[in-house]
Amino acid sequence: MKHLQKIEGLKKAKLATLPSSDHVNTKMRFLRSSKILTLFPTRNSSTHSGHRRVVITGSGAVTPLANNAGDSWRRILAGESAISQLGPEFKGLPCQVAAQIDRDKLQSEKPLSKTDMKLMSPATQLAVVAAEEALKTGRLNPKDMSEEQRERFGVCVGMGMFDLTEVYGAWQQLQRGYNRVSPFFVPRLLPSMACGHISMRHGLRGPNHSVSTACATGAHALGDAMRFIRNGDADVMLAGSGEACIDPLSIAGFCRLRALSTAFNDNPAVASRPFDKARDGFVMGEGAAVLLLEELEHARSRGATILAELLGYGLSGDAFHITSPSENGEGATLAMRRAIQDAAIRPEEITYVNAHATSTPTGDRIESHAIGRVFGEHTSQVRVSSTKGAHGHLLGSSGNLEALFVVHACADSKMPPSINIEQLDVDVKVNVVREAAEWTPNQGRRVALKNSFGFGGTNASLCIASYSE
Repeated sequence: MKHLQKIEGLKKAKLATLPSSDHVNTKMRFLRSSKILTLFPTRNSSTHSGHRRVVITGSGAVTPLANNAGDSWRRILAGESAISQLGPEFKGLPCQVAAQIDRDKLQSEKPLSKTDMKLMSPATQLAVVAAEEALKTGRLNPKDMSEEQRERFGVCVGMGMFDLTEVYGAWQQLQRGYNRVSPFFVPRLLPSMACGHISMRHGLRGPNHSVSTACATGAHALGDAMRFIRNGDADVMLAGSGEACIDPLSIAGFCRLRALSTAFNDNPAVASRPFDKARDGFVMGEGAAVLLLEELEHARSRGATILAELLGYGLSGDAFHITSPSENGEGATLAMRRAIQDAAIRPEEITYVNAHATSTPTGDRIESHAIGRVFGEHTSQVRVSSTKGAHGHLLGSSGNLEALFVVHACADSKMPPSINIEQLDVDVKVNVVREAAEWTPNQGRRVALKNSFGFGGTNASLCIASYSE
């Protein structure tokens, strides 16, 4: 103990004399020369604006569009819709449409064991499948990593809202007797279980962190994971969210809030229409998306294909209302400005915003005005779209899925469209992408913002860019 204290005192005394601009690199040289580094885990790092740089090297998704990220992205670019009619168990509810996953097809394509299905809620199952794809596409197998490397590999996967079917199903069993309630009932409900199952499957002992911030959950999970890597708590993170709560009670609850679309029950494919004059509420969706985040030098050292870079993360609170944003959009404005500041770039470098826009009359309008305030005279040069017309609003899994689409947009130089716009709302004064468009780099790279806002006034914005040296 005295030996370690002596070493710590030597480090502090030596480092106190170092110039601040050179602090990190000189500190590493000193530690190596004094052989102190051998007492601590080795970390490769590449800094940008004083931060360890974080890149995205893999993506996985289960969506209403497809059971993988690649096909989901292709259908987004094609302007297709996955919204369909709800089943007979929803009879009598004002909203009769949703964006649902084909569970039978999913089980045939990506089967889970009977034990998995017993232990995991539907949302956790989807997150586990998405995480497997993220690892596969990122060509990273945790089994090939050392124990020390897996200790620096974390999971940050959230859930915005658990499936209410789980609760009233268990209640019905309780009426038949105490012993009818599953011992897995409580664990299946917990938002942290997706993190737990993913880490246990792969032996990942880095940060294990779950997020639950309503519809901002997925974006917060990605931003928090980025910070874990930046701060040196991890070198690799699986980050995202899963959501599966399309059930009669949830639909009824959102209908009572007058949040869901009810005007297009006979034509589900056009029910979700962000920024359109006739929009009348969101369409609920379900799914999961997980991204593989790595510290830049870690990705380089293994020859990984880098899809994009996560530059910045901004958070804010509306402090206004439990479900509605303030009319001036101050919370959204703050989140975007903080993401830009965190990325250490100028607003003029951004040429695309993937909006939260859920197809509600108030929310879409307020967000468009906030975008205008953030970019000012540059607003006309910023293209804006929301992909929710294709896959609905995945609630807590919306920000991460749409961030995944931004990552692929950066990699493929394509901007995804907002579909179902027959007449643009005159009060939406942003440059909306209505068909998939080429994304021309600005000053050598493509830079975007991804917004997510949730009930309770919680806001997140991510700054994502194409990778450059």
